[in-house]
Formats: sequence, structure tokens, C-alpha cells
Amino acid sequence: MRINLSLILLAVLTLGFAVPAAAGSKIQHWQAPSGAQVYFVENHDLPMLDVEVEFAAGSGFDTAEKSGLAGLTHGLLDLGAEGMSEDDIARKLADIGAQMSGQFDADRSGIVLRTLSNAPERNQALEIMARVLQRPLFPETVLAREKARLIAALKEAETKPESIASKAFNKDVFGAHPYGLPASGEIATVEKLQRSDLENFYFQHYGAKSGVVAMMGDVSRAEAEAIAQSLTEQLPAGGASRSIAQVVMQTSSSEQRIPHPASQSHILIGAPGMARNDPDYFPLYVGNYILGGGGFVSRLMQEVREKRGMAYSVYSYFVPMQQPGVFQIGLQTKKEQADEALQMVRATLREFIAKGVTEKELRAAKQNIVNGFPLRIDSNKKILEYLGVIGFYGLPLSYLDDFTSRVEKVTAAEIHDAFKRRVNPDVMATVIVGAPEEKAVAGTAPVADTPAEAAVVKQAGGAK
Repeated sequence: MRINLSLILLAVLTLGFAVPAAAGSKIQHWQAPSGAQVYFVENHDLPMLDVEVEFAAGSGFDTAEKSGLAGLTHGLLDLGAEGMSEDDIARKLADIGAQMSGQFDADRSGIVLRTLSNAPERNQALEIMARVLQRPLFPETVLAREKARLIAALKEAETKPESIASKAFNKDVFGAHPYGLPASGEIATVEKLQRSDLENFYFQHYGAKSGVVAMMGDVSRAEAEAIAQSLTEQLPAGGASRSIAQVVMQTSSSEQRIPHPASQSHILIGAPGMARNDPDYFPLYVGNYILGGGGFVSRLMQEVREKRGMAYSVYSYFVPMQQPGVFQIGLQTKKEQADEALQMVRATLREFIAKGVTEKELRAAKQNIVNGFPLRIDSNKKILEYLGVIGFYGLPLSYLDDFTSRVEKVTAAEIHDAFKRRVNPDVMATVIVGAPEEKAVAGTAPVADTPAEAAVVKQAGGAK
């Protein structure tokens, strides 16, 4: 029986990517009796169900004294729950061909389940998910092991130029704001974290009233209502605010040069950008596609790579969060031409802001974005991700239906105006790791960063 279920799930997962989920499917929304907000798309094309439950419990709720706490709490949720060890959880899920994973960033922490929708397997999978969410154990032995693993990873990351650059860059951009903290924490802070810290964070931040349940798949509305309630009715009362401290926009520029033996310089430039609900979202999004988010057709790629061969890749992106997330430009280049490449990037950005975009560039960007959008909602799993974003940030239920029309309505004048007001090249942070030796600043200790921050989808993330 186990083998048959695994084969069925494999076929279903394959179909999940081959058969487009119904774009334009109606998003249903309600509040569960527990207080959780529920977002549901009913779709019977495939015999499967995708569920995500998420909370305002990302790394942006850490403090400098306990950085890494939010991530460690999230990581231990499915490593032991009432009546089940981590091995029990993994085995029971494998027996029914279900998959459980996590979602974590600066704003959000969540658990994601994919299961067959027939009642026996679905009910067992949901029971496991409910225990993980509502009765985690945070076992001492598991915590000690995971802390050791995390500390080892942080020490290894201290040697990697991309990690060093990202860590220093986030700190320069956000200062003391929690967005500037490494999501995986610092070695010194992780070492001090105790089981009681994880429990306290869980009880404060994983409350039903701050929870968002996203569901996509082969169940009825009545079944979805029962599922949402069962997953959230025994969550803690919570009590911590969902709001993250306000980001202070930069008022001056900075440049940090960090020595590293790497053959290439890793360069990051940027500042706080835009929030998820920003009124300038679409002009900035479409404009950034032209500036550095559109791959080989972007201005930065043309100027830095195609015309001058200074970098294999150069990009820009916005990371819209609850508070303004980062606007970032990044590239790698040979050490001996790092300063020249940096000068060219800055010149390209200044010209873009000063002169705006051409109608030809705008038409091409709109065409590429609009034509590519169906690929971003062509499976249940992808739609689930959007449901989570829509629910967590309070976006309109028509967001997916309206997305391409909002893109089409953006004008060159709106892009020019938005970038002039929102992106100031004179007040940006710059970090160069592996800087040219004659200009490197000695005494800057390499530090680690978290892969979770680097995992934020660049241009694609800005469209969710």
C-alpha cells in the first residue's frame, strides 16, 4: 500500500506542474472561529490539497540580543510534537505520501503541507500538521543538535564572500532595525538560546488571531472550513504585535571595503526600498525590470556585461516586506576592475533616475512581464504561495486577476516619478568584499549571513 501511495503522489506532483491550475479561480475568504484568517481556492482538477499556515513570526521579530531565535523556533516546529518524535513525523508522512516543509523570511514563518485529497490520507496528514503547529515540543536534545549544526554553518559562512557581503550590507542598509539582523543569528546569540526562549517566542507569536491559513485544492468549502479550524483552534492565545518597527530611510551614503582572498570582488549597493502595500509598487516593479530585473534586456546588464564585459551577471531588485525591504543592486567582477564596474553601475543608475525609461523599453518590459505571468500561477503550489502573500499582507482578493492589467497601466512618467522620489543614488550603502587591495580597509572581520535572506526571490518576489 505504501508503494502505491508513493507512486500516486509522484504522478500527482508531476501533473501539478504539467496541468495549469485554474487562473482566475475565485479566492474565498473568511475568519475561522479560532480567529485565523482563511484564504481558499477550490480546485478539483487534481486529487491533492495544499495547505499553508503562517504567522507574523519571521526574523524581523528578533532582537539583537537573541537574533536567530525566530528561525530556530520555526526550524524545530516539525522536529517533535506531542506524542511524536521527529522520526515519527517523518515516517507517518512518508507512509501516506505527504510532504511537509517550511516557509520563513523576515516577516513570516509558516508550515506547508501537500497531501493527497482522499479522506484517509488527507486526515492523517492534517492531524500531523495540527500537532506540529499546536503542540510542538522543542526537545532539549534536538535543540542542542540543531544549535550545533547552525553554529557550524555560521562559522563556515564566515569564510564565504557572498555571505560576508550580504551580512555587512544588510547592517549598513537597515542599521539597528531587525531587518538588518541575520535571520540565522550570530554565533554568540545562538549559543545562548534556551528551550524557554523558543517556548516564549512560540506562545507570543504563533497565536490563532495572527494566523493566516491558505488552502488550494480538491476539497469543498465546508471541508476547508473544518480543516482551517482544526489547524488553529488549539493555537496559543498569542499577544505579540504583528507590526514590525518602522524602517528609517537612509539620509547619507556609506561605503565599506572588506578584504578577502577571493579572485573576484562581490559588490552590493542599495537602500530601503518599498513595502508590500506601497502605492508605487507597480511603477517601481516595472521600472526595475527595465533597470536590472529583466536579465539580458536590462540596462545594467547591457552596460556592465554586454558592452564592457565587466561581470557575468548584474541585477537589481526590490524585496517588498511589511516595512520597506531592500532595494539592491549586485554584481561580481575581477578585483582589478571593481572600481570601474562600480562607477559604471552608479552612472547607469543615475542616468536611469534622471532620464527615465523609453517607450520602447516600457513596451518590451510589459510584454515580457504579462506573457510570463501565467507561468507563475500554473500550479496549485504556486497559487498557494500567492494566497499566503495576499492573506498576510491584506492584498485585494482580486490581486492575481488584476496583476497584468495593473502592469499594463504603468506609464513611463509614473516610473520616472516613482524612481526620482524613492531611489536616491546619493544615499545608498555600498559593500565591496574582496576589494582591490590598495583600497581595502583592514580590520573588518568577516561575518556570516543566513541563506534564508539570500533565498528571497529577486525580481519574481517583487510580483507576489
